[in-house]
Amino acid sequence: MIQSALIKKQRVIVCLLLILLIATIVLAMGMGYASLSYDRLIPTLLGHGTFKEEFILFSIRLPRIIITLLAGMALALSGVILQGITRNDLADPGVLGINSGAGIAVAIFFLFFPIEAGAFIYAIPLIALIGALLTAFLIYWLSYNKHSGIQPVKLVLIGVGCSMALSGTMIVLVSSAERTKVDFIAKWLAGNIWGTDWPFIWALIPWLALLIPFTLYKANQLNLLSLNEPVAIGVGISVEKERLALLFAAVALAASAVSVTGAIAFIGLMAPHIAKTLVGPRHQLFLPIALLLGGWLLLFADTIGRNLADPDGIPAGIMVSLIGAPYFIYLLLKK
Repeated sequence: MIQSALIKKQRVIVCLLLILLIATIVLAMGMGYASLSYDRLIPTLLGHGTFKEEFILFSIRLPRIIITLLAGMALALSGVILQGITRNDLADPGVLGINSGAGIAVAIFFLFFPIEAGAFIYAIPLIALIGALLTAFLIYWLSYNKHSGIQPVKLVLIGVGCSMALSGTMIVLVSSAERTKVDFIAKWLAGNIWGTDWPFIWALIPWLALLIPFTLYKANQLNLLSLNEPVAIGVGISVEKERLALLFAAVALAASAVSVTGAIAFIGLMAPHIAKTLVGPRHQLFLPIALLLGGWLLLFADTIGRNLADPDGIPAGIMVSLIGAPYFIYLLLKK
């Protein structure tokens, strides 16, 4: 039974985060290489702007804002699931090498297969999913012990090792590629938001529309899996079945996000931790907060990064890492 005071606190925090998110969206719509006056935002949104204003807002700013927001939510939710099923507070799709697996698959597809512009947009999330799944199940298999189940510390260490190995493989792949393709892969590795057009949003939305409700539905199973296997088995949970289903959801969320945003780490690490600090460890309570935090963190990082240096700015992945790496060290020292 969840205390009414906690539910009230959660609702207040969700409302405050929504206000913060809306404020950041408004800030992001006006900031950029081509400025857009804030007093012209509402008229432009209502279709009364000039051609230049409407082009800047609807063709450049809004698609980037929406894709960044959705990707941040997907990465945060992926981190929530991974931390729950592995019982490891340091689990994150970037830290565990899942993002690197998706990146290798995207790089191979981009470098060695013929690409049509229309098909490329919708194929990229699927290609990233295949690479991420292969990596995730390899890490899972290597860290699993038939007597004691998943080894949390071993899982992180193997994940970091796989991430390094895959990064080295990526360097080998791009070393002999064409210059234009190398530039794209380099930007992807830096976490540069590249899928900044409406078709990329339509390619990402179905994954989130399916997997967010699925994860919310599985919140109670995540609560039990976060404890230990004997407890979960004792209440009738099919541990391996639930863990594999949730692992697939986590990998799919991470792969769909990084396929359009590049290799972004630490969102899935920070958002769940901050959410749990605010309302406690029950997934029913902190999942919505983690979602909003993940979206806001990536949107804020991208907004600040793209305005720090002209004309391309600093990639969102680098901005997030500047915040996330010290946080990761703090968690290592604390745990």
